[in-house]
Amino acid sequence: MSLLLLIFGLIMFVALVVVHEFGHFIVARRNGVEVEEFGIGFPPRAKVLARKNGTVYTLNWLPLGGFVRLKGEHTADTDNGTFGAASIGVKSKIMIAGVAMNLATAFVLLTLLALLGMPKIIDNQYTYAKDTKVLRNDVFVAEVEPGSPAEKAGIRSRDRLVSINNGRQTNNIITSAEKLPDFTHQFAGQEIDVAIVSAGKAKNLKVTLRRAAEVEASKNTDKPLGYMGIVPTDYTLQRSTWSAPIVAAGLIKQFTVMTFEGLGKAAANLVRGHGKQASEGVAGPIGIFVLLKDGSELGYQFIFMIIAIISLTLAIMNALPIPALDGGRLFVTWAFRLAKKPLSKRREDMIHGTGFALLMVLFVLITIVDVKRNF
Repeated sequence: MSLLLLIFGLIMFVALVVVHEFGHFIVARRNGVEVEEFGIGFPPRAKVLARKNGTVYTLNWLPLGGFVRLKGEHTADTDNGTFGAASIGVKSKIMIAGVAMNLATAFVLLTLLALLGMPKIIDNQYTYAKDTKVLRNDVFVAEVEPGSPAEKAGIRSRDRLVSINNGRQTNNIITSAEKLPDFTHQFAGQEIDVAIVSAGKAKNLKVTLRRAAEVEASKNTDKPLGYMGIVPTDYTLQRSTWSAPIVAAGLIKQFTVMTFEGLGKAAANLVRGHGKQASEGVAGPIGIFVLLKDGSELGYQFIFMIIAIISLTLAIMNALPIPALDGGRLFVTWAFRLAKKPLSKRREDMIHGTGFALLMVLFVLITIVDVKRNF
């Protein structure tokens, strides 16, 4: 099941870019701008899927999203049906359309999640308290201390904790991370049975907990010890009904603010020369693959949550005035229009070509960081 969810998540990730490009495609067509090619994936071309109304629909070998090639994409183009000949208002609508599609996709996915079961992934995650019900709360292992009783018994990070007992009492069902220390303290120094679910398989492991004296003695040191030697974390699903669209809108606002705060901190760290800190909250395709792989074990709700956040992030990043992206193209178009200066093909190519080159360098650097972080 987790493999199917991983594959589904990867397909959805690619589909987000296709949805983005479809926004450009449909608005361009409706406003008289001819679309020469609509491609799924990036060249080299693998196959021509269809030819219709002057548009070639293609399937390409690099599965990194998709693209739309408009007729006469330079502002200096003036032939009928070209992007360059369109009014400034039409150009703006075409460039904004991709952002709008990703934003709408995020809203729809988050609304559905609120109805079906929304994963709580941050402590203060927005919800409408009067119309929110906790469906379930699972406890997972976030970290395992090296050399700890848990590690010796075979417990690994991302295992789900079900219950513990010492063989003489009724199972103590683990319903929250904060209750686990009470159970382990109760059985200090004893051999206990720990029921877990690891990679989808139920297991029952025997763990000999640390003695109370050992744990107490470590509290005043730099490395305080736990009875089992793990860091547990809650994974909560909560559902709303009539307030689902409100929850979706609230989350979009909350995650947008968090994204800009994160970008601000990353920029500040780069200025200070703290490259490592600047890269901590950044992930590329490899990082997203690892996130989807790990998240596939949590169920379809988590996969949909990640896809929704990625869609929102695509909308935000493409709205920024970065050359080669939609926001950058819109900014340059309006800047030259307001300055009443002509934008030649050569200058336009230089501006966006430089932006694209810098984005590719950033892409390579992020990929290197992802590899070091995950492998």
